[in-house]
Amino acid sequence: MATGGVWVVVHVRAAKGKEKALGSALASVVEPTRREPGCVSYDLRANVADPSDFVFLEQWTGEAALDAHMKTPHVTACLAAIGPLLAGPPDIRRYRPV
Repeated sequence: MATGGVWVVVHVRAAKGKEKALGSALASVVEPTRREPGCVSYDLRANVADPSDFVFLEQWTGEAALDAHMKTPHVTACLAAIGPLLAGPPDIRRYRPV
């Protein structure tokens, strides 16, 4: 069984006609995030059957690393840019080992 750390699943849906723009904006944070202290893994996936549906699958060493990630310039810029591209608010869920 895994110990420690935090896993995050972020589900994001694009507004109609904004799929490509949202995908590009989300993809822009992947590489800088992977270089952050405490980032174990950080992947962005697009739904094969629904091009408006995106998910981030993340693993962090702990809550402090994740909280620091949310304050980085690349994340704050992305969050500011994607507002008009979203069909609704992101669904962000944090998980811990059981």
